[in-house]
Amino acid sequence: MALTIRDVLAQDLDSVLALNNAAGSTILPLDMAQLRALYDQASYFRVAEIDGHAAGFLIALREDADYASPNFQWFHTHYPEFLYIDRIVIAKPYRGLGLGRVFYADVASFAEVRAPLLACEVFLEPRDDVSVLFHGTFGFKEAGQQLMPGVARRVSLLVKELCSYPFVRDTYLHGATGKLPSQPWLSERAQRSPAEPARSARAH
Repeated sequence: MALTIRDVLAQDLDSVLALNNAAGSTILPLDMAQLRALYDQASYFRVAEIDGHAAGFLIALREDADYASPNFQWFHTHYPEFLYIDRIVIAKPYRGLGLGRVFYADVASFAEVRAPLLACEVFLEPRDDVSVLFHGTFGFKEAGQQLMPGVARRVSLLVKELCSYPFVRDTYLHGATGKLPSQPWLSERAQRSPAEPARSARAH
């Protein structure tokens, strides 16, 4: 089994949309306009491929994203800097293989050189104990709860402190160069071209 995790490209969006809308009740559906808006706004948007087939994806946004999600906005109100995991989807044939942990390790590595916190939410209505346990074992702690407007489902708002960030901030981001070293694994994702207008992402 050959696993590759790479940045999502524009030509992947049809496959990503199909994965999202087949995920079940724990992932809210999207239309293509919403997905393209996330594609424009996301700091982290990667797909996992197994033997050339799309097996899952994860989308995460920085605190300055133009995103109306009530859960994202809760974190925006409470924390000045963070990376917010908007959604993670693993296709049914590939569940149980540990891809969720692979994605979370990858997004944590991306986040810990950019922000002090990794943020996300899990549904409590209906309660998803597998997800609650997964996040707890990955070091997330509950920072609050809220009832999502429009869908009337309670969520637990979670944060994970990224212990490496203060060193990276003081040594590099606020250091002599003011930036991270020039290494491929530290690079930002290639997003829309400057000529392409941004789209405001709607709430999920």
